[in-house]
Amino acid sequence: MPPDTAELSPTLSPTLELAIELMRRPSVTPDDAGCQALMIERLERIGFSVTRLPYGDVDNFWAVRGHRGPVLAFAGHTDVVPSGPEGQWDSPPFEPLINADGELCGRGAADMKGSLAAMLTAVERFVAEHPEHDGKLAFLITSDEEGPAMDGTRAVVEHLRETHERLDYCLVGEPSSTARLGDIIKNGRRGSLGAVLHVHGVQGHVAYPHLARNPIHEAAPALDALCREHWDAGNEFFPATSFQISNVRAGQGASNVIPGDLEVVFNFRYSTEVTHEQLRQRTETILDAHGLDYRLDWTLNGEPFLTAEGELVDATVAGVEEVIGQRPRLATTGGTSDGRFIATLGSQVVELGPLNATIHKVNERVRAADLDTLSRVYETIIKRLFT
Repeated sequence: MPPDTAELSPTLSPTLELAIELMRRPSVTPDDAGCQALMIERLERIGFSVTRLPYGDVDNFWAVRGHRGPVLAFAGHTDVVPSGPEGQWDSPPFEPLINADGELCGRGAADMKGSLAAMLTAVERFVAEHPEHDGKLAFLITSDEEGPAMDGTRAVVEHLRETHERLDYCLVGEPSSTARLGDIIKNGRRGSLGAVLHVHGVQGHVAYPHLARNPIHEAAPALDALCREHWDAGNEFFPATSFQISNVRAGQGASNVIPGDLEVVFNFRYSTEVTHEQLRQRTETILDAHGLDYRLDWTLNGEPFLTAEGELVDATVAGVEEVIGQRPRLATTGGTSDGRFIATLGSQVVELGPLNATIHKVNERVRAADLDTLSRVYETIIKRLFT
């Protein structure tokens, strides 16, 4: 059995204690496993008004404290990805511990229960010091970020829109750091547009190709053209749009049968230099030019967003510099996050969290001291905005 956390560190900080309590709950999407109840209890204790917003199998809540001024929301998710083969872990994934290297180990340490703990303890300290603070503090928490993301933050944002709830600034706790804590903050994300291309041919025997029509052969030049297409050059905030094929399927495994259909799965990660409508149109123009008999099923996973400048970016950069002593770099790389939904409210959105090197992996971990530092950074950001 792994050593007990208390044996390793009898004087855990409030941030680490809370992170461990959250990590002990096996909240695999969409199961919250009691994480939100734990957070809500502590938020209500310091004067937050909490609205639970369950949709389907997903638990969400929106919590607010304060009565005037701009709104700063902390956003995050209590759900985690599955642990994978538990036998490959050095210790049970839902029995968190701090190892001999001072790392907090377990599923959710980096993505993102460590951030949730750092956010909550930062707010607790700020409220204790400034009980009559200007501005409104809020939490937007979901158990559906790692999954379909239909009944989570997306649904809560629609509720906020319908109820005319104000949300000026949003700090998302996604693990943004790469080499050291605070080296990267995300002030935007690329859009994600996915598609499944169905190309129709005529099945037949490989010895009689004149009696068949091979959809693989017909689609190959078109796919090559899509791969070679220069979609845009990006800009100062975003890299150039990327087109990637992730799956190709055809046939039933028989070596002597020309397949009748081909299925190709691909994805665009795109910048603000192009719209998803333009990408669709250009894709279909290329496919039409190659005379394919095809059908396209599109899925818009999220549009790009950018907080180029403003109070939140300034406060976050200054907070990292003050606490950590380094100036972070702004970036928009990586996958999608729930920030894409929140940005549609017109909010300034920034992502700042721990190192992302082990997220979704076996033996997920973060430096325990980083979570205490992150909590101080979050608190400093609040003070810069509201004091």
